[in-house]
Amino acid sequence: GLRLLAEQERWWELLPDRAVLTPHPGEMAALTGTDKVEIQRNRVAAARQAAASWKAVVVLKGAHTVVADPGGPCAILPFATPALARAGTGDVLAGAIVGLLAQGVEAWRAAVLGAYLHGRAGELAAELQEDSAGVLAGDVLACLPTSIAELR
Repeated sequence: GLRLLAEQERWWELLPDRAVLTPHPGEMAALTGTDKVEIQRNRVAAARQAAASWKAVVVLKGAHTVVADPGGPCAILPFATPALARAGTGDVLAGAIVGLLAQGVEAWRAAVLGAYLHGRAGELAAELQEDSAGVLAGDVLACLPTSIAELR
């Protein structure tokens, strides 16, 4: 979806208030018109610049996901599990964030908390499988309640 959005002229003007974008480095490259290597070279700067330009919270997925608020703070998550580099796991992340937004959580906080819960759920799923290679998006989703319980 983000690659299709990138094809629209001045697409960032179409974003609603409280928008949260969750690109992986390839999608971020398409959205910014740069290349993936440049994005990966300085992930924090790329996320901050994008958030400021688009006036949206940006969750740059990958090892140590970066969450940037436009004109505000930036967080780097501690998770780097390959279990999250699977089809559908980004949808689990988006669902976690949207679920928090629907409860009235402010966009920046929803993105950071959603990314944290998602990252921890990925670690838990890998532990249950005893190997990150066999983890599916549904396994990550199934571990979200445990990651939430750990924070309580």
